Amino acid sequence: GASGQSNRSGSVRCCWARLGRGAERSIAGSRSATATMPAVSKGDGMRGLAVFISDIRNCKSKEAEIKRINKELANIRSKFKGDKALDGYSKKKYVCKLLFIFLLGHDIDFGHMEAVNLLSSNKYTEKQIGYLFISVLVNSNSELIRLINNAIKNDLASRNPTFMCLALHCIANVGSREMAEAFASEIPRILVAGDTMDSVKQSAALCLLRLYKTSPDLVPMGEWTSRVVHLLNDQHMGVVTAAVSLIACLCKKNPDDFKTCVSLAVSRLSRIVSSASTDLQDYTYYFVPAPWLSVKLLRLLQCYPPPEDAAVKGRLVECLETILNKAQEPPKSKKVQHSNAKNAILFEAISLIIHYDSEPNLLVRACNQLGQFLQHRETNLRYLALESMCTLASSEFSHEAVKTHIETVINALKTERDVSVRQRAADLLYAMCDRTNAKQIVSEMLSYLETADYSIREEIVLKVAILAEKYAVDYSWYVDTILNLIRIAGDYVSEEVWYRVIQIVINRDDVQGYAAKTVFEALQAPACHENMVKVGGYILGEFGNLIAGDPRSSPLVQFNLLHSKFHLCSVSTRALLLSTYIKFINLFPETKGTIQEVLRSDSQIRNADVELQQRAVEYLKLSSIASTDVLATVLEEMPPFPERESSILAKLKKKKGPGAGSELDDGKKDPNSEINGGMEPSASTASTPSPSADLLGLRAAPVATSGAPASAGNLLVDVFSDSPSATTGLVPGAEENFLRFVCKNNGVLFENQLLQIGVKSEFRQNLGRMYLFYGNKTSVQFQSFTPTVSYPGDLQSQLNIQTKAVEPLVEGGAQVQQVLNIECLSDFTEAPLINIKFRYGGTLQNLTLKLPITVNKFFQATEMQSQDFFQRWKQLSLPQQEAQKIFKANHAMDSEVTKAKLLGFGSALLEKVDPNPDNYVGAGIIQTKALQVGCLLRLEPNAQAQMYRLTLRTSKESVSKHLCELLSQQF
Repeated sequence: GASGQSNRSGSVRCCWARLGRGAERSIAGSRSATATMPAVSKGDGMRGLAVFISDIRNCKSKEAEIKRINKELANIRSKFKGDKALDGYSKKKYVCKLLFIFLLGHDIDFGHMEAVNLLSSNKYTEKQIGYLFISVLVNSNSELIRLINNAIKNDLASRNPTFMCLALHCIANVGSREMAEAFASEIPRILVAGDTMDSVKQSAALCLLRLYKTSPDLVPMGEWTSRVVHLLNDQHMGVVTAAVSLIACLCKKNPDDFKTCVSLAVSRLSRIVSSASTDLQDYTYYFVPAPWLSVKLLRLLQCYPPPEDAAVKGRLVECLETILNKAQEPPKSKKVQHSNAKNAILFEAISLIIHYDSEPNLLVRACNQLGQFLQHRETNLRYLALESMCTLASSEFSHEAVKTHIETVINALKTERDVSVRQRAADLLYAMCDRTNAKQIVSEMLSYLETADYSIREEIVLKVAILAEKYAVDYSWYVDTILNLIRIAGDYVSEEVWYRVIQIVINRDDVQGYAAKTVFEALQAPACHENMVKVGGYILGEFGNLIAGDPRSSPLVQFNLLHSKFHLCSVSTRALLLSTYIKFINLFPETKGTIQEVLRSDSQIRNADVELQQRAVEYLKLSSIASTDVLATVLEEMPPFPERESSILAKLKKKKGPGAGSELDDGKKDPNSEINGGMEPSASTASTPSPSADLLGLRAAPVATSGAPASAGNLLVDVFSDSPSATTGLVPGAEENFLRFVCKNNGVLFENQLLQIGVKSEFRQNLGRMYLFYGNKTSVQFQSFTPTVSYPGDLQSQLNIQTKAVEPLVEGGAQVQQVLNIECLSDFTEAPLINIKFRYGGTLQNLTLKLPITVNKFFQATEMQSQDFFQRWKQLSLPQQEAQKIFKANHAMDSEVTKAKLLGFGSALLEKVDPNPDNYVGAGIIQTKALQVGCLLRLEPNAQAQMYRLTLRTSKESVSKHLCELLSQQF
């Protein structure tokens, strides 16, 4: 309230007091950063303003301040309405007072016309106050905007540089769409005119930049664009700096129009880098020549690929080498400003080297330079060095150089005080890991995990699990690592991690005995994490017989050890242990009596939890009535899990380091990365696990009779029922209906005399939500209405669908809704099925349909310029990355319908990319939890032959083929 307003106004009063005492100055666009306009003469000082500000500052209360302001407003209003015409000085003074009152937080509803009148004055101070008032108080919808625009036009045409700068500053400060409509075509002409003064060129460039950012569609691209590029050769460094800011923004949308800037930027950068600090005296900052301009030029060059001209490229390499050499020189000043400026240029140069990724010598030198910063006393430098080295680790040229700093990075992980720096050190260890150093890195990360900050433990756990599996040659080491992980940070070990260790143990005979022995020893700890109990229960239930010969781990000892943990566990873990107990009866008949006593106890068969009660009752009955052969058949050892393409997050085709570049960039191949059939995932996917995500590809696990969950939410195994996934064949017409949804999200999926099923869905990145509407078309009630989603093949490891239950009764003529939350874990080719069962008039109805969820639903449309498209097209030139199909048109070849289908398919339609205007070109990214797949498509219609040729290029073979097949069926 009042106190906040008073505090806010204190600094305002101090600033305006100076203005009232006649100390008005304005920064001019001169060569010196400290140059100002000459001080205004004493006779022009606004004494009345100074007195008013002094009165405000002396007010003892908020009420006194408001009273004084109201008195002043009444005085100013009477002056403006009086018969006597006010001179320019008086208008300026009163407008200044109104502006000051506004800045104190009070509304001003008059004085605007007087401010506009000041714009026509020939005095700088009066015009300046007029523009200042307009910039702050006049909105774009004001009725005065036409008068203001006329005054601005007059000043722009005056050729008076001071007045022109004031007008340009006002346009930029207001920056509205109306301003852009009025002046967007005029400012470029001023900018490139030969007789425009340097200070005006600076203001014009920055003004145009402001208008382009607010209204890019109103800034016309024309012949002036090529002339703007040549401002990089201007003699005035201020003009060059402003021009670089403008070009860097413009070239992001129109790179072809500004590609000539590369050679000019290299030339200018070369002159700056090779100059002595005395050559650019006016633009030297603490012995560093033009640091801001150097950084801007280096960033501009990152908008383009490496120069094709050998001379330009050679000159640029020289510049980058010089910057790296200067970083080795002793500092010319001990001031922090000197080191900040010098390092800003160095880090931007390293970013450019990483962007090009084509100069092995520079990449290694950059890595070595960053290595020196790893032990610098400045925390920010250490952080930036670690972050840049993470990117360098993904380059085949610099990966080995990064690995030489492993000891320094490990030391940083242990000793850094700042948690953000420790997190970057962990990221770098993860990025530099390969088969030669995996055991060392995993060991150090496990050691650090014991004292790690809680905020990053989950991320470290996931990375250790990924690296341990990826580089496990000796699987006993892998088992030790995961069990250590659970022991050290059990709360942060997701279910997917312990699912995975079980999968690997079951699939590898050579490690089963070792795993049983190790987990048995781990369970003997007094304080044992629940995840360890889950792993122990499962593995001992399957392979406890392998260690039962040792009296120290006899069957009864194993059972008593597990049962001692039973009362401390959650319901889901107790359910798993009950399954282990029934397994023990099959493995060790001598334990049957003891286990049946446990199952028979009131705490089990009368348990309040229906899950535990049902298991206890059914297992007790099974153990009592089943013969030995039946028991052995029902409770036989788990079969091996099917091998999956995605064992950890995904098999990435290309390795990307933490935070690595563009979504379409596949990264660089690590020669040591392909181990155990997996590629290392990027940190962006690994560092922020979702509780519902299938991080390690485990949800396709078959249901285990020892209690291993088939999914995180359902631990009950119904050993007496048919397989829940058994469904009838698809209903007639299901395939045709499914294909109609490839390029659309809403519609009717199925309809017969009894039931109509409508679909409405939306997708964003790798997530989706689908609404299914079940409509009862009859007047009779549907009973036991049960929709069930199932996953053909390996789809459960690729797609996660969470369904909300629907009411089992659907009244006649009613409609019920079901919501499906979808998460795409990795690319897939099969569609999920939905089986709908219900009773109508006593008859069981059973329908199975394909859910319209295809991989293209997770497309993110990507805009590209022609140059970027064809560069990317050439990069995806491997035979397995392309899928092509020539097919006959099944529908009329209508261009608008074709466009609509391609847009509905999910890709962006790129205009003016293909030389043939009849062809269609698109681009997008398939977003999954595990990886991102860049996709480019080209559709070439032949109207005469009524044929199409469709070409898909993606970074993954299976995606190319599947998308080509899906899309070709739409035309």
